[in-house]
Amino acid sequence: MTNATGATRALRLAALLAGNAALAIGPWWVRMADTGAVAAGFWRLALALPVIALLARVSGQALTGFPRGTWIAIFAAGAFFGLDVASWHIGIGQTRMGNAVLFGNSGSLVLVAWGLLALHRAPRANEWLAFAAAIGGSAILLGRSLEVGLSTLVGDLLSVLAGMLYAVYFVLLVRARSSLGHWTLLTWSSLAGAPVLLACALALGEPVLPGKAGWWPVLALALTSQVVGQGLIVYAMRHFTPLVLGLALMTQPAVAVLVGWLAFGEVIGPLDLAGMVLVGAGLVLARGDPEPRPSAAG
Repeated sequence: MTNATGATRALRLAALLAGNAALAIGPWWVRMADTGAVAAGFWRLALALPVIALLARVSGQALTGFPRGTWIAIFAAGAFFGLDVASWHIGIGQTRMGNAVLFGNSGSLVLVAWGLLALHRAPRANEWLAFAAAIGGSAILLGRSLEVGLSTLVGDLLSVLAGMLYAVYFVLLVRARSSLGHWTLLTWSSLAGAPVLLACALALGEPVLPGKAGWWPVLALALTSQVVGQGLIVYAMRHFTPLVLGLALMTQPAVAVLVGWLAFGEVIGPLDLAGMVLVGAGLVLARGDPEPRPSAAG
């Protein structure tokens, strides 16, 4: 591996981690918004959509001319993503933040398992170690705030459902990402997901328009979670194996702990640091796998 190749891959890994960091901040914006929880998800996609479409145009990524199967995959992914956001946003309001982040990332386990199966060979020792380190680190990071009980059961189950739906969305987009640009995929999947979220919000009787809190929480949610978060993650889909992509999702609990420290003065102890080290070690071990070969699209 040349220095240039190493530097490029380091930047791609940084993009993947930054995307997950941006997503981990999302629950705070949802709680600050005074729309309904699902309605906040609708604005996340709707407000981000013009920006994403413009970025697709500016970067020269085609927005039309795909095979029928690709269209079906993209719109199916968008529908699953809309249901994922709806489930998670409702869950955020009915459980603890730590529970929502941990259970909401349960789909990463599915993605890791899918990544191991996609190797078409027996997993190597370093791949099993990577998985064990990442899941152990995530459990340590949120172990202190995780509190399972009847009072949080509905929110916890909705968060788990969101994780499963996100895994389906991810798998569908990974297949399309092999031939299409990331802004193109995000444009159409967001367009497919927004009506799903609006329909769910209206069916639940939620307030859709922001009130006294104003537009800034939903605007911040759109920019951080959809434009930056999903934008960077969908970009990284082409450049890493499914195993690495799944493990990277497990970094979100580390970000949640850091946000709690920076925004709310929560103490970070030795166990938290140990958890972060384990998650990082999992990614380092998994990066030994060869990355997918990029095609012409950006």
